[in-house]
Amino acid sequence: MPRVNIAVVKETVDAEQRVALVPELVGTLIGLGYEVAVEPGAGLAAGHSDQDYRDVGAAVTGAAVSVADIVLSVQPLRTGQIRGLRAGAVTISFLPVGEWNRIVDLRDCEITSFSLELVPRISRAQSMDALSSQALVAGYRCAIIAAERLRRMFPLNMTAAGTVAPAEIVVLGAGVAGLQAIATCKRLGAVVKAYDVRAAAAEEIRSMGAQSIDLELDTLEGTGGYAREMTEDRSKRQRELLTPYIAAADALITTAAVPGRRAPLLVTRDMVEQMGPGSIVVDLAAEAGGNVEGVEPGKTVRIGNADVWGAMNVPSQMPAPASQLLAQNIVNLLSLMTGEEGFAPDFDDEIVAGCCVTHDGEVRHEPTRELLTGERGDQPPDSSDADLVGEQAEGTQA
Repeated sequence: MPRVNIAVVKETVDAEQRVALVPELVGTLIGLGYEVAVEPGAGLAAGHSDQDYRDVGAAVTGAAVSVADIVLSVQPLRTGQIRGLRAGAVTISFLPVGEWNRIVDLRDCEITSFSLELVPRISRAQSMDALSSQALVAGYRCAIIAAERLRRMFPLNMTAAGTVAPAEIVVLGAGVAGLQAIATCKRLGAVVKAYDVRAAAAEEIRSMGAQSIDLELDTLEGTGGYAREMTEDRSKRQRELLTPYIAAADALITTAAVPGRRAPLLVTRDMVEQMGPGSIVVDLAAEAGGNVEGVEPGKTVRIGNADVWGAMNVPSQMPAPASQLLAQNIVNLLSLMTGEEGFAPDFDDEIVAGCCVTHDGEVRHEPTRELLTGERGDQPPDSSDADLVGEQAEGTQA
């Protein structure tokens, strides 16, 4: 069968340290019949030298992308990179559906693009679920941030000089990131309480050794493992009931987010102002609008007595494990699309169809297509601003 060239991009987005393919998985792709080329320095920030890639059979060349059939990256390609691809090339990356300029370029350049964040959340796709793998890393990291910035120790300490009480942590949101944050805080010895609007989350919280906060409100089970949106009245009542738990906490970690939508506002400025001196708030959803009022992505702001840390591309802060997990997700997705005759994605497969954004000069992702064609009320930005937006406002999706 004909050899298909795979290129691994050196990320250019500020603070992006992950790489889409790690050396230990190059052999898997070669075994599937692919040729692998890596841009120089692509893996350095994640701890992988160019020689590491050469040692496992990959080529290292600055021309990797220009001759590639399939391009792997973490962040979506820039406008100039997209327009430099040959027609019919394939890209696999995190591609937020709001990246209008890139999606239009991908469509017009007849590039087939797959978005890792659109992989359906079904059992068969668990090994390809990059959002979950990166959330695992982010959840661990935000617990470490809280422990580092809190002005007291997490564990109980009983000494001849007296007893030091453990820190009290509240975690809002018990998805993959939230559960990992809970587990990490527990391993560090803190007393942890957590809340999630989904009924199933209570048992998962308790399984981590934490106390599940019961507000005696209706649960909000949604599809795909996410929660349903709540009414404003319920949201207000929830904030009122959570306030005493947050006021008593030494650290608050919030992790509630839904891909493609603004994160729910769970904590108001007034609630944060009731926390004690030296307290810390870690908002993992800051890039999506934040769970905490007043949070700023990539910054620490002071609200009352608390320092509020706004997360920004948190998985990239631990590039080695994040890259290892992400690369495995990508290889699993590529394996699904590879048959006896080589790369041959089956667009009737619900996983392939679900994560395909553009193909054959068309936008295949239905919600994005509806917005681009004006079939829904929202409108994308003026295409005349596409290059400016694309080059100056790179995404930092998990």
